[in-house]
Amino acid sequence: MAAGQSFGPLPDALRAERIDKIAVLTLARPAKRNALSDEAVLGIESFFTHLDPEVRAVVIDAEGDHFCAGLDLNEMAERDTLAGIEHSRMWHRVFERIEFGPVPVVAALKGAVVGGGLELAAATHIRVAEQSTFYALPEGQRGIFVGGGASVRVPRLIGVSRMTDMMLTGRRYDAEEGRDIGLSQYVVPDGAGREKAVELALRIAGNAPQTNYAVVQALPRIAEASPREGYMMEALMAAVAQGTDDAKSRMRDFLAGRARKVTDE
Repeated sequence: MAAGQSFGPLPDALRAERIDKIAVLTLARPAKRNALSDEAVLGIESFFTHLDPEVRAVVIDAEGDHFCAGLDLNEMAERDTLAGIEHSRMWHRVFERIEFGPVPVVAALKGAVVGGGLELAAATHIRVAEQSTFYALPEGQRGIFVGGGASVRVPRLIGVSRMTDMMLTGRRYDAEEGRDIGLSQYVVPDGAGREKAVELALRIAGNAPQTNYAVVQALPRIAEASPREGYMMEALMAAVAQGTDDAKSRMRDFLAGRARKVTDE
């Protein structure tokens, strides 16, 4: 499918396609290591805004050897304070469309996942890293500060102390280290990232929509709430999910032995 026909207007730096009930958004600027221009960031927003209601999960992939080397520094302009805040808030708005959008998002990582690239990856729900993947936050060495949500999302994954180390010393984590500290959930051989991400997305797309919605929308908020508020939100979400016709049908299938058991491969 042509990107512009099904996913809203997309810039040349992005490409989109449908695979069954999932959509794949590809960063398509390999000569620049898929560095993110403002045009590309706004294109990501357009993609998620115009997502077909029949799409149940999304994969974010990348052309070339690198997922994303971060902000395109050639676009860095001298902005006054207010303009700088507005620019950062634009990135926040777009990446929130990923984190709290309509469907779960799986990222297929490889090569550089640096700066804004790590901010983009951290906004997704499942991350698959090829062996070539490395993570860094070089803003400290460039005299700038993260602006695309890293100071909120990355510490949730790896803790404040590790992020502090990355920013102050330029420390890099490789694929295995990144999985061990929480930057990804999977590590696969080089060249296998997209296939694994699509496999996971298709599996996710087979879940009940109300469960996927609860995991994406409610789970992060419950985790941030006080225990008292969290337990109440959990009870409400559980009641909403199990009260749907879909949930009742799936439970009947399970009780009748027609559903796949947890031990099945």
